[in-house]
Amino acid sequence: MSTTESSATGVQALQDRFDVMDALFQYTTSIDKFDYAGVRDVLADDIHATYGNGEPVTDPDALAAWIEEATATCIWQHHQLSPYQIQIQGDQAKTLSYLTSLQVFKENPDAAVVLVARYHDELKRTPGGWKISRRVMEILWGESRADDGFLANVGGRGPNVWQRD
Repeated sequence: MSTTESSATGVQALQDRFDVMDALFQYTTSIDKFDYAGVRDVLADDIHATYGNGEPVTDPDALAAWIEEATATCIWQHHQLSPYQIQIQGDQAKTLSYLTSLQVFKENPDAAVVLVARYHDELKRTPGGWKISRRVMEILWGESRADDGFLANVGGRGPNVWQRD
């Protein structure tokens, strides 16, 4: 169930929609690849981001550094993002995306941290493409889920494509 409102018509409206989705996917994929320059690249210079009940972050470099620090001991991570609503008016967009995130950390490599959240985002078109200018992460659920022996039964993890050493 997805909606699009755009002041553009036809092919341009579709292109805008795909470009907005690509910006959202770049954010999550860059985190998964530990590519913090890629994270920074999709943030507007005037970002205003709130993650859960944390204090808002208004500096894009500080936000990318905070994400890097929060995942410094992460072995691997997987962000599944589902954009459900995309509303585009000219050079502005509002989106609602559902997120399920899984992460495994060096401190407890036999358990995955599971996070379920919604992103309420605003993006703007810039000469460098669509950028996230406002993000509110509404955290809905979190848990740590231990491996019950399943990995050993299937031969373990791998191959290690985006995993850190």
